[in-house]
Amino acid sequence: MAASPAPRALVVIDVQAGFDDPSWGPANNPQLEVNVARLVEAWRARSLPMVFVRHDSAEEGSVLAPGTAGNRLKVVGEPDLLVTKRVHSAFYGQPDLDRWLQERGISRLAICGIATDHCCETTARMAGDLGYDTELVLDATRTFDRRGPDGTTIPADEVARRTAASLHDEFCQVVDTDQLLAELE
Repeated sequence: MAASPAPRALVVIDVQAGFDDPSWGPANNPQLEVNVARLVEAWRARSLPMVFVRHDSAEEGSVLAPGTAGNRLKVVGEPDLLVTKRVHSAFYGQPDLDRWLQERGISRLAICGIATDHCCETTARMAGDLGYDTELVLDATRTFDRRGPDGTTIPADEVARRTAASLHDEFCQVVDTDQLLAELE
């Protein structure tokens, strides 16, 4: 008899109303919300562990500051754990994500959310370094155009593509929503 695979948690990072603010600039992946909702629905249907992460910015005037409309999560329903953070990695939030996962014997993570190259990438790198079997669900992430140190603009799609190339087979596996959902079947 084959052993059951290790439990896998879905980690939904910073899917917050404040990222709809035009001040972030052009974004990629208009399917983010649809794909995140598909993942959340699949996890709920299987009673798998789910973590929502919310960025509570301490920066004055931030659209992600606690108490502002932009701080609101756009993911429907209650997670098994809500982590709040003020930095990029969900592993530096409260309550302690690593401890929560360890206490439940969870060794596999599927990461999605905003921004691909900031909080999702940082969390995926840390997860890999901490020994978690990690997947970044690229089509369930979103990022924005970035300005390079030389002043050139790097389009959001290119930022996401480069992030995926940097992470894949080193810190995590980069997958898409359909792949991950098929794997859950």
